[in-house]
Amino acid sequence: MTVADDTRPAPRSRAVRTAAQAGLALALVGAGTGHLTTLRQEFQAQVPPCVPLDPDLVVLASGVVELALGGALLLTWRQPARAVTGATTAAFFVADFPGDVSQLLTRTDAFGLDSDTARVVRLLFQPALVAWALRGTGAW
Repeated sequence: MTVADDTRPAPRSRAVRTAAQAGLALALVGAGTGHLTTLRQEFQAQVPPCVPLDPDLVVLASGVVELALGGALLLTWRQPARAVTGATTAAFFVADFPGDVSQLLTRTDAFGLDSDTARVVRLLFQPALVAWALRGTGAW
Protein backbone atom coordinates (compact mmCIF):
# COMPACT_ATOMS: atom_id res chain seq x y z
CA MET A 1 0.00 0.00 0.00
CA THR A 2 1.35 3.43 -0.90
CA VAL A 3 0.95 6.66 1.02
CA ALA A 4 -1.52 7.89 -1.62
CA ASP A 5 -3.72 4.86 -0.95
CA ASP A 6 -3.88 5.81 2.74
CA THR A 7 -5.35 9.24 1.96
CA ARG A 8 -8.26 8.04 -0.18
CA PRO A 9 -11.62 7.98 1.59
CA ALA A 10 -13.23 4.62 2.24
CA PRO A 11 -15.84 3.54 -0.35
CA ARG A 12 -18.73 4.33 2.02
CA SER A 13 -17.28 7.75 2.73
CA ARG A 14 -16.93 8.42 -1.00
CA ALA A 15 -20.55 7.42 -1.53
CA VAL A 16 -21.72 9.80 1.19
CA ARG A 17 -19.59 12.60 -0.24
CA THR A 18 -20.92 11.96 -3.74
CA ALA A 19 -24.52 11.99 -2.48
CA ALA A 20 -23.84 15.21 -0.57
CA GLN A 21 -22.35 16.86 -3.65
CA ALA A 22 -25.21 15.75 -5.89
CA GLY A 23 -27.80 16.89 -3.34
CA LEU A 24 -26.20 20.30 -3.04
CA ALA A 25 -26.04 20.58 -6.83
CA LEU A 26 -29.75 19.84 -7.14
CA ALA A 27 -30.58 22.29 -4.36
CA LEU A 28 -28.61 25.02 -6.13
CA VAL A 29 -30.26 24.29 -9.47
CA GLY A 30 -33.66 24.46 -7.77
CA ALA A 31 -32.86 27.71 -5.98
CA GLY A 32 -31.34 29.23 -9.13
CA THR A 33 -34.44 28.32 -11.09
CA GLY A 34 -36.57 29.95 -8.40
CA HIS A 35 -34.46 33.11 -8.62
CA LEU A 36 -35.23 33.36 -12.31
CA THR A 37 -38.91 32.40 -12.17
CA THR A 38 -41.57 32.16 -9.47
CA LEU A 39 -39.53 33.17 -6.39
CA ARG A 40 -38.00 36.38 -7.71
CA GLN A 41 -40.03 38.65 -5.43
CA GLU A 42 -39.27 36.52 -2.36
CA PHE A 43 -35.54 36.62 -3.11
CA GLN A 44 -35.67 40.40 -3.63
CA ALA A 45 -36.65 40.69 0.04
CA GLN A 46 -33.18 39.41 0.94
CA VAL A 47 -31.25 42.03 -1.03
CA PRO A 48 -29.87 44.48 1.55
CA PRO A 49 -31.08 48.07 1.07
CA CYS A 50 -27.45 49.26 1.01
CA VAL A 51 -26.73 47.35 -2.23
CA PRO A 52 -26.61 50.06 -4.92
CA LEU A 53 -28.14 47.85 -7.61
CA ASP A 54 -31.67 47.05 -8.66
CA PRO A 55 -32.82 44.19 -6.38
CA ASP A 56 -34.28 42.31 -9.34
CA LEU A 57 -30.92 42.47 -11.14
CA VAL A 58 -29.18 41.12 -8.03
CA VAL A 59 -31.69 38.27 -7.80
CA LEU A 60 -31.34 37.40 -11.48
CA ALA A 61 -27.53 37.51 -11.33
CA SER A 62 -27.38 35.37 -8.19
CA GLY A 63 -29.80 32.92 -9.80
CA VAL A 64 -27.48 32.55 -12.78
CA VAL A 65 -24.55 32.01 -10.39
CA GLU A 66 -26.51 29.36 -8.48
CA LEU A 67 -27.35 27.56 -11.72
CA ALA A 68 -23.71 27.69 -12.78
CA LEU A 69 -22.50 26.39 -9.42
CA GLY A 70 -25.12 23.64 -9.41
CA GLY A 71 -24.09 22.62 -12.92
CA ALA A 72 -20.43 22.69 -11.98
CA LEU A 73 -21.11 20.48 -8.96
CA LEU A 74 -22.89 18.01 -11.24
CA LEU A 75 -19.95 17.95 -13.65
CA THR A 76 -16.84 18.04 -11.44
CA TRP A 77 -16.22 14.68 -9.81
CA ARG A 78 -12.41 14.50 -9.90
CA GLN A 79 -10.03 16.34 -7.67
CA PRO A 80 -8.74 19.03 -7.60
CA ALA A 81 -11.58 20.54 -9.70
CA ARG A 82 -14.14 19.09 -7.31
CA ALA A 83 -12.57 20.84 -4.32
CA VAL A 84 -12.25 24.13 -6.21
CA THR A 85 -15.94 23.97 -7.12
CA GLY A 86 -16.82 23.21 -3.50
CA ALA A 87 -14.72 26.09 -2.18
CA THR A 88 -16.27 28.45 -4.74
CA THR A 89 -19.74 27.33 -3.72
CA ALA A 90 -18.87 27.85 -0.04
CA ALA A 91 -17.60 31.36 -0.87
CA PHE A 92 -20.90 32.10 -2.61
CA PHE A 93 -22.79 31.06 0.55
CA VAL A 94 -20.56 33.35 2.63
CA ALA A 95 -21.22 36.22 0.21
CA ASP A 96 -24.95 35.51 0.44
CA PHE A 97 -24.98 35.74 4.26
CA PRO A 98 -25.38 39.56 4.48
CA GLY A 99 -28.71 39.20 2.69
CA ASP A 100 -29.94 36.88 5.42
CA VAL A 101 -28.66 39.27 8.10
CA SER A 102 -30.39 42.17 6.32
CA GLN A 103 -33.64 40.24 6.28
CA LEU A 104 -33.38 39.92 10.07
CA LEU A 105 -32.36 43.54 10.69
CA THR A 106 -35.03 44.99 8.42
CA ARG A 107 -37.59 42.46 9.69
CA THR A 108 -38.56 41.62 6.13
CA ASP A 109 -40.98 38.73 5.71
CA ALA A 110 -40.09 36.27 2.95
CA PHE A 111 -40.06 32.51 2.51
CA GLY A 112 -42.36 32.11 5.50
CA LEU A 113 -39.84 33.80 7.79
CA ASP A 114 -42.32 36.10 9.51
CA SER A 115 -40.71 36.45 12.93
CA ASP A 116 -37.30 37.39 14.28
CA THR A 117 -36.97 33.89 15.74
CA ALA A 118 -37.54 32.30 12.35
CA ARG A 119 -35.07 34.67 10.72
CA VAL A 120 -32.41 33.91 13.37
CA VAL A 121 -32.91 30.18 12.90
CA ARG A 122 -32.44 30.73 9.15
CA LEU A 123 -29.10 32.43 9.87
CA LEU A 124 -27.90 29.26 11.59
CA PHE A 125 -28.34 27.28 8.38
CA GLN A 126 -25.84 29.36 6.39
CA PRO A 127 -22.77 27.89 8.14
CA ALA A 128 -24.28 24.45 7.52
CA LEU A 129 -24.46 25.22 3.80
CA VAL A 130 -20.82 26.31 3.83
CA ALA A 131 -19.82 23.09 5.60
CA TRP A 132 -21.95 21.05 3.18
CA ALA A 133 -20.17 22.59 0.20
CA LEU A 134 -16.72 22.04 1.69
CA ARG A 135 -17.21 18.55 3.10
CA GLY A 136 -19.32 17.26 0.23
CA THR A 137 -16.63 18.06 -2.29
CA GLY A 138 -13.54 17.24 -0.29
CA ALA A 139 -12.50 20.89 -0.11
CA TRP A 140 -12.49 20.78 3.71
